[in-house]
Amino acid sequence: MSKARVHEKNGTAAVKQTESVWVRAFTSNSEWPDKEEFLDVIYWGRQALGIVIGLLWGLIPLRGFIGLFLFVLINAGLIYIYFTNFQNIDEEEYGGAWEITKEGFMTSFAGFLVTWIIIYSGLNFD
Repeated sequence: MSKARVHEKNGTAAVKQTESVWVRAFTSNSEWPDKEEFLDVIYWGRQALGIVIGLLWGLIPLRGFIGLFLFVLINAGLIYIYFTNFQNIDEEEYGGAWEITKEGFMTSFAGFLVTWIIIYSGLNFD
């Protein structure tokens, strides 16, 4: 599905087709004319990643500080690799690498903890 944007120039309207956010999110080196759309992709991708890691840690079963440390390392590392190597964006346009890396981290951490605790407790306690 594509979104049409209308640009007027000298009284005539030109329609420019842009790819959907989903297509751009999974396509390498995509253009992000709207910075908020890219930050939304980072945010929601991180939420999904937090829940998946929580499921894995609960099923393994991983406990304690090691689980927390590995979550932070994997979550931040994968997001950093995504925006530097896969999308090749200029992080200075978004306030630097640190601003993108911390986008949505705390809500992802909360989702991870809830998922991890529920799965681990459900499988290991009567």
